[in-house]
Order: sequence, then structure tokens, then C-alpha cells
Amino acid sequence: MNKKEISLVLATMCALLIFGICTQLRTIKNTQTTISQSLEESQLMDQVLKAQDKYNNLSKEVDKQEQALEDTRQQAAQNDSNAADLNKQIQNANILLGLTECKGQGVIVTLDDNKLVSSDSLGAMEDISDYLVHYSDLLQMINELNNAGAEAISINGQRFVSTTAISCIGNVVSINGEKVGAPFEIDAIGNPEQLYGALTRPDGYTAILTRYGLLKEIKKSTSITIPKYVGTYNVDNLKNSK
Repeated sequence: MNKKEISLVLATMCALLIFGICTQLRTIKNTQTTISQSLEESQLMDQVLKAQDKYNNLSKEVDKQEQALEDTRQQAAQNDSNAADLNKQIQNANILLGLTECKGQGVIVTLDDNKLVSSDSLGAMEDISDYLVHYSDLLQMINELNNAGAEAISINGQRFVSTTAISCIGNVVSINGEKVGAPFEIDAIGNPEQLYGALTRPDGYTAILTRYGLLKEIKKSTSITIPKYVGTYNVDNLKNSK
């Protein structure tokens, strides 16, 4: 073997060695990156769990303090008629604001996507989205109930108040910042006959929902429980007119 051939063999061996070293370095780097990402995800999940636990503890403390405040109001009102009237006004205001759980009679409405249709079963001029419950449908139902005199409303356990926002996020709906999906149960406290009559009238919005198979049920109930609103009211732009 002459010098030229020896040089060529050595060059090839060096190239293979360098390639092998680079491959190992790349593998080590990717492994470190994967481990680093796993650690970051694990740390992030740990922080989320800690934040959730802290929120739950604070929520319990708020409930405890609210109950203590209510007990104090009740004690103060026992021997003072003015305090009793004021306490009653506060209780009514809290109910209207959604700051306390309430019970009563009313109606329960259930909406769900129409699972009997698919893109293949529809005609060329039909849209599959018409057979899905959208946030706009929920808003229409809220308007119907409010116009009929509903005193308290919730959707899938989320209390509807004046500041409640309903929006669409992909395939789910966001209510008060919480993601909820179909089926949707709308609970409304009020006069059952009045609410039921308003919802079942021929020219009402439920007629449209029925046409697309989205309305599953409307029923009267003598025992409805609507939870309190757990968010916060933003009144930074409100000022007393006096």
C-alpha cells in the first residue's frame, strides 16, 4: 500500500470517527433536552397543583368568613328591628348579585349536539355546525329566560350574573372563565308556568333548537339549587352619582 492509499484510508477513518462523535453528541444533547423538558413540565405541573390547592384553601376560608359574617348579622338582628331589615336587604342583594346559593322552583332546560347527523348524511347546502350547540344559543336561552322573569340562572353549575362572559373556545364553551361542554343544563329559578310557557311558545328560540335536534328537554321543577357566583365583580369604572 503506497502513501496515497494509506492517507486515503486514514482520512476515511477520521471522517467516520468524527461522524460517530458528532452523532453521540447530538444524541446526548437531545436526551438532555428531553430530560430538561420533562423536568420543566413536572415542575410546572407541581406549581399548578400547588396553586390549585392554595385556591381551594382560600375558597374554603372565604366561605368560612362569609358564614361567620352571616352569623354576626343574624345575632345583631335578633334584638334590633332596623338591623333585621338591613340584614334582609343584604341577603336579597346577595341573591340578586349571585353571591349566595339559592333554591326554588323553576325550569330545567337541556341542550345537546345532534349526534344523529354527520357531514356525510347532510346535503350539499347544509352545514354540520348548525347541528351543534354554540355559545350564541346559550345566550339566546339566557335572554329568553330573563325576559320571562327568571330570578337566578346557571349553566352546567356556573352561575350567570351581570358580568358573566360566554365565549367559544374550540369545541367547548367558556362560562365565567371555566370550560364546559355539551350537554348543557340550564337551571332557572322563577315562576315555573311563566318560564315554561315562554320557552315553549311556537315562535320562541327553542323552536329553532328543536328543528335542528338540539333541544333535548324542558321540564318544570319544584326543587332547583343554583350555586353562588365564585368570580369577582369589576366595578373600577362605577362611581356613586351623589
